[in-house]
Amino acid sequence: MLAKRIVVPLSVLTVGSAAAVFGVLNADAAEITGCSVTYSVVSQWGSGFTGDVKIKNTGGTAVDGWKLGFVFPSGQTVAGGWNGAWTQSGSQVRVTDAGWNKSINPGGNVTIGFNGTWTGANAVPTAFTVNGVTCGGAPTSPTVSKTPTASPSASKAASASPSASKTASASKTASASPSASTTPAATTGPEDCTDFAALVRGRLWVNNNVWGKADGTGSQCVWENGLNGDNLSWGTRWTWAGDNTKVKSYASAVLGWHWGWKVPTGTGLPVRLSAGKAVTTDWNFQVTQTTGNVMNVAYDLWLHDIANPDWQNNPTDEVMVWLYRSGGAGPVGTKQATVTIAGTTWDLYKGNIGWEVYSFVRTSNTSAAALDLTDFTDDLVARGWLAKTKYLSSVQAGTEIFTGSGRLDTTSYSVKIG
Repeated sequence: MLAKRIVVPLSVLTVGSAAAVFGVLNADAAEITGCSVTYSVVSQWGSGFTGDVKIKNTGGTAVDGWKLGFVFPSGQTVAGGWNGAWTQSGSQVRVTDAGWNKSINPGGNVTIGFNGTWTGANAVPTAFTVNGVTCGGAPTSPTVSKTPTASPSASKAASASPSASKTASASKTASASPSASTTPAATTGPEDCTDFAALVRGRLWVNNNVWGKADGTGSQCVWENGLNGDNLSWGTRWTWAGDNTKVKSYASAVLGWHWGWKVPTGTGLPVRLSAGKAVTTDWNFQVTQTTGNVMNVAYDLWLHDIANPDWQNNPTDEVMVWLYRSGGAGPVGTKQATVTIAGTTWDLYKGNIGWEVYSFVRTSNTSAAALDLTDFTDDLVARGWLAKTKYLSSVQAGTEIFTGSGRLDTTSYSVKIG
């Protein structure tokens, strides 16, 4: 999710299916000579919603540091945001760059997002400024879904790497050549190609999460083939083009929280790390690449410092466990160590995208895993990076796609808490 990478790819936070686009040229501004802002309502439910804002530099000079301003027309409030420092006074909202994303080259853009509340109406703002330059125009009314499905995550992130290096390289950390299969598992369940579709099966649900869709072109579908005991069979297929340093999607099987709760009971989550409960999982899958892909197959664990997080509560920590990668995909942050867990070696990366992101990248690809995921959180606790007082709120298993065409067939997947 959200979220929640670089090639070294970096995931890009939240996307919206309905947008109001504004643009104007102002030659008097010193730092930015032209700007456009795209405001999107990603999802809306009850009294809450998730918003996405993309700032584009349409001028001819680079921007080094930006401040966005706009006014909520209907009394909306920001509950929490990412990829910038968000403040609100009355109806006035101000967002300052997060440092690592302060530079916007000509033709480039930065995506930021937030969770908010509304009552009565959720009208689109009609005026934006960037560094004092007005970016204005006539808005269009957004169309929104009724459930919070977009993911502000690491992979739920940003348009530039928050690491010391600001330049992504598509050839860095290239993995072993992917294996292609000509006999993927048959699709027995109906496909759902709706953005952010949620297919609930028992305690689990399959999330057709396409939060990076705005940074490319293409589509993604998901399906589920039913449960066999505690084992879920599901799959996804995709075709994505565009910037190969930005994640377009993370179709996944979700247990627990994902900016809200699709299955509110029976998940065993959240659970405090200090409780010492095992998180055992078995996953057997098959990757079929129709074209060359920049992608990974990974677990995504989310942690909070509160016992009852809801849609408005961003995580404090994210732990990824990469089982498979191709096309040079690599995690956010920098490599800290190589560790041995569950009899296998993993490269450990550490980064920050508004919360801490830890990624264990298997040094050789696999298509099957039988793990206790607390072995990975225990490693982080032992390093003093993760507090045992934190609550594990979500366990997800899926595939991040940057570019390419293919499919993932999960023949069986299970996860158990305790």
